[in-house]
Amino acid sequence: MSGLLLLLIVGRVCAQSLPPIFEKNTLAQKDSRVRQYLTPTRIVWMSDKAGGSIVDAQNLLRPGIGQADLVHRDFCKMISTADVQPGILLDFGREIQGGIQLVTDQPSDQRPIRVRIRFGESVSEAMSDIDTVQGATNDHAMRDFTVQVPWLGVMQVGNSGFRFARVDLVDPNRELQLKEVRAIFEYRDIPYLGSFKSNDERLNTIWNTGAYTVHLNMQEFLWDGIKRDRLVWVGDMHPEVTTINAVFGKNEVVAKSLDHARDITPLPGWMNGISAYSMWWVLIHRDLYKNQGDLEYLRKQQKYLVALLDLLMSKTSDNKEKLDGTRFLDWPSSENPKGIHAGLQAMMVMTLEAGSELCTILDEPGQAAKCRQVATQMKMYVPDANGSKQAAALMALAGMIPAEKANADVIAQGGCERFSTFYGYYMLQAKAKAGDYAGAMDCIRTYWGAMLDMGATTFWEDFDLAWTKNAAPITELVPDGKDDIHGDFGAYCYKKLRHSLCHGWASGPTSWLTEHVLGVSVVEPGGKTIRVQPHLGDLQWAEGTYPTPAGIVKIRHEKQANGSVKSTIDAPKGIKVLR
Repeated sequence: MSGLLLLLIVGRVCAQSLPPIFEKNTLAQKDSRVRQYLTPTRIVWMSDKAGGSIVDAQNLLRPGIGQADLVHRDFCKMISTADVQPGILLDFGREIQGGIQLVTDQPSDQRPIRVRIRFGESVSEAMSDIDTVQGATNDHAMRDFTVQVPWLGVMQVGNSGFRFARVDLVDPNRELQLKEVRAIFEYRDIPYLGSFKSNDERLNTIWNTGAYTVHLNMQEFLWDGIKRDRLVWVGDMHPEVTTINAVFGKNEVVAKSLDHARDITPLPGWMNGISAYSMWWVLIHRDLYKNQGDLEYLRKQQKYLVALLDLLMSKTSDNKEKLDGTRFLDWPSSENPKGIHAGLQAMMVMTLEAGSELCTILDEPGQAAKCRQVATQMKMYVPDANGSKQAAALMALAGMIPAEKANADVIAQGGCERFSTFYGYYMLQAKAKAGDYAGAMDCIRTYWGAMLDMGATTFWEDFDLAWTKNAAPITELVPDGKDDIHGDFGAYCYKKLRHSLCHGWASGPTSWLTEHVLGVSVVEPGGKTIRVQPHLGDLQWAEGTYPTPAGIVKIRHEKQANGSVKSTIDAPKGIKVLR
């Protein structure tokens, strides 16, 4: 298990059977997640530092047990008047998915007391109001609400993504005795089977952060965001699934989410209303089969897959894509229709080639040949990427243009400028195909690393390096003269505080570092044959593990004095390793 997660998880909760009373209740459904209760790590802000309306706030930093008692000590007292509503802002140390637990003591007034809870992925969000100025919302998950807490009892409430929580006493002329305020961390208790370490701690932290970002989104279904975008977005799943393959191996959440998207999208509909997202569904299944080798599961997709491929091929004319539905790659490229066309052309080629592979496996030779033929014909038409790094990356990966040219002419221009957290993964992949491993690693350190410099513990929905020039980190109140990197930026659907700071599609560097620096690629379905070809760049050493259905492959690379790389590989029995 990753050391990053061990910082959060100090115990394991065993799965329990349903009580006998529920055994015959077919409506009873077990949750595949567990809970951990987290004590705040610090007090960020209090409305009163003089001790008049907030007394002994440091008691909230004491480890709790979630139980009220009759000892009546070690609590924080919040006292309101007709004019004063005291509030306190707590930091739980890192982003989590879940809610909050409040344990109260025994003031003389036994009536329930109203408190306002505000969750925030940043300090500024937790200090915000729901308005149209800073963009704070309750979309997808309630993060700003008022509840009643009991006298001498426990209240558990909330279901959102957050790191910070602000608690305000709403009722006038009341005394609130808070014994504990703990975060309720909900997650899948699964081991980190894959790992990555090197002599560069920045890269190590980026790998772990990408893994943790996806882990938080592995709830009952695979979401893209734990605050906003708590939905199954199929295209967004592709980078997430590559991360899951590299870190967790096979997990039920992937198939559950892919099947959900299929079942709610009868053809000729497009998944999520976006034609590219139905293509990503095909590409995910190709990659999933390559990694897991689960033919039984793949056969369950056969009927839908063959029909979807027919639908896609019907949306071509004169070797060009003519896709309808929402035409979308990612948000930063959404105002470049020529770039979108080029990207969709490349996606059609990639999807039909993947479809041909899958149909061959599924004993559909006619469909496999048809897909292959249309893909070959579509490669004859090469549209202009129109300066889009997204489109250029896809065209390079589809083999429509030389990767070296795509990188030199478009992707490498301006360094990491005009990267995006979603399609940045495909830009990194294209740079690797061009042999520009050094440039890719520099962008990982610079672009994704800059989010860490701003206090991130998970990767964001979008990011622009320009935002950082005069910005305060998300962990502090924004001082005068500084930009609020959460509240002042963003665009499209993620303006200002609506912006998600935990988005699974941003995890690309995790699987990229495993694939290209550790050097692992799957050759035969189910990982029966893997290839290990490391590219250490400026690193002196790198080591890690890779999960396969047959077990974990252990790898270590060390750069020698003459520049060569010495590799030590320990693979389970039955796995062939190519170099």
